Amino acid sequence: MSASRYKLLLSAVALIALLLLVAAMAGLFSHRIAPGLASAPVTDASEAVEVTAEQAVFTESVPASIEAKETTIISSRLLARITAIAVRAGDFVEQGQLLIELEKNDLLARAQQSREQILSVEARLTEATKNLQRAEELHKRGLIAIADRDAARATAAALEADLGSARQDLQAAEAAVGFTEIRSPIAGRIVDRFAEPGDTAAPGQKLLSLYNPFSLRVEAWVREELALSLQPGQQLPAEIPAMGTTLVAQIEEIVPAADPGSRSFLVRAILPADQQLLPGMYARLRVNAGDRRRLLIPADRVASVGQLDVVWVVHNGSAERRFVRLGAAADDGTVEVISGLEAGDRVLPRADN
Repeated sequence: MSASRYKLLLSAVALIALLLLVAAMAGLFSHRIAPGLASAPVTDASEAVEVTAEQAVFTESVPASIEAKETTIISSRLLARITAIAVRAGDFVEQGQLLIELEKNDLLARAQQSREQILSVEARLTEATKNLQRAEELHKRGLIAIADRDAARATAAALEADLGSARQDLQAAEAAVGFTEIRSPIAGRIVDRFAEPGDTAAPGQKLLSLYNPFSLRVEAWVREELALSLQPGQQLPAEIPAMGTTLVAQIEEIVPAADPGSRSFLVRAILPADQQLLPGMYARLRVNAGDRRRLLIPADRVASVGQLDVVWVVHNGSAERRFVRLGAAADDGTVEVISGLEAGDRVLPRADN
């Protein structure tokens, strides 16, 4: 056999082998299943529960803040050095309790000087009164001129005026001494103190801040569509996330002017007394936003796949998986379905039950 014929035969054998390999990979020599749709297995729907629909009150959570209705900034009416501060942040104080003492030696000296001045004027007035009485007697007997009697009257009147002025100076000095003891105007709790003993207190400078813990209220900006339906005295739930609780707040006032930027009204509602409540805490005020239809299913029929919620429903006699979006859970073991189901759908038990 010639070399050319040998090469041609070898090529033909290689081509046939390649074709057989492609045919084998394509499944030509194996058993093949005829195309078609397999029937889904029949599902037992005896334990299926229908999705129920009901009309429920819908509430909208409005961000709010806890504030104190009675809050006070303590300051001095004098320019004086602070000698003592009896309280610190967090302390509870009673109305009239001594909070701060200021230096008062110079004021006490001024008050004593006013007292001495009163004694001096009183002594001079006593003498002038006696002189006036003698001048009146002498004038009746024609022994002195009218001018001498009038001079005695003027002296006595001037000393009476000086006595009144001295007494007013004493009152002012004693009042200034009283200002050196700063007392609490209300019963409450100290929020912060802004000075220390040795500092100089100036008039109007804040030294302490305090609030009444029994006057806390929640303040929220409510959009106008909801605010117009509210009335003073109405009770609303107030959620306190930090405490994990919900309190009942009573609307105290609604500011009768909307904020032009947000188109919302400021609503203030009184909270019940609670020692854990503090001014500035975050709260959520739940405001009635009307009725709406909601769908409910048993919460134990929902399975979680990662971050997705899944249920199995009866569809054409078989189980079908549905992804759902859930809302709030109820106390009776049901959960609201926002999307993924319709009223009347039948929900099967979870596949892992």
